[in-house]
Amino acid sequence: MNDKKKNVVKVAHQLFIEKGFQSTSIQDILDVSGISKGTFYKYFSSKNELFITLFKMIIKEVETNRNELLIGEELFNIEIFIKQIELQMKLNHMNKLVRLFEEVHFSKDKDLKHLVNAWQMNETTWLYNRFIDLFGTDKKAYLLDCAVMFSGILHYNIRYYYKIYGPQADLDYVVRYSVERIRKTVHEIAESQQQLFHPDIIKEWIAENENKMQDFQEELYNNVMLLKSDLSNLEGHIQYIELLDFILDEFQHSMSPRRFLIDSALLSLEAADGLFKKEEIERLRKLIEVHLS
Repeated sequence: MNDKKKNVVKVAHQLFIEKGFQSTSIQDILDVSGISKGTFYKYFSSKNELFITLFKMIIKEVETNRNELLIGEELFNIEIFIKQIELQMKLNHMNKLVRLFEEVHFSKDKDLKHLVNAWQMNETTWLYNRFIDLFGTDKKAYLLDCAVMFSGILHYNIRYYYKIYGPQADLDYVVRYSVERIRKTVHEIAESQQQLFHPDIIKEWIAENENKMQDFQEELYNNVMLLKSDLSNLEGHIQYIELLDFILDEFQHSMSPRRFLIDSALLSLEAADGLFKKEEIERLRKLIEVHLS
């Protein structure tokens, strides 16, 4: 990401914090960042796509810093885990992530909701795996329950602590207090041998998402190859070959396919009168729209 694009994301982030995501318009972002509308749409297809880029940048920063704390340390050291959580909560607070999440919750945009839901599942999976490091494989059957509980305990403890004592309150104390509560709870649940969530649901969720992606990739590839076969003179229609290859590449090698560029490529293919069968182009568009919905 070039510096100019990073600045647009930074400006938008500040506006989202000050005015709220829903109340911030693209024109607001243009006015503060000083870029043209054309430049904005070169970088992002919409305000939602900009939000997704911002969200992924924040999450990447959290994950990188969190993982760096483990370098040269024992995985079972609970003090390192406390530092990881403290760091994550401070970064979340600094970036006003909870406020942004709440706006997404009331949004009707499926892409944004899916992004947040996927992140929440990933964070729960991370906690579950860290709890295995901390409390041992003998308690593994109960640690997904504990990961879910800890998320709730931590979230509400911080929320009410800030309400009562203000935003400058001692976050480290809240984190340590919450970790101590869950440490005792882990042993109580393991002794009771009662279980709410079976850890296998994590594997099922991951497998389900991987299978869906694999099925989509295979169907997309077959559709693109079928459209290529419609071109009797490949050399004379190289621009359409490049458009089809671009669409395939966006979904195979990009974590965040650029929808506005994909739509533009599809429009160009649809405008190629007589080169493709109408039902094949329609099938490709429907496949992509269902996947991105």
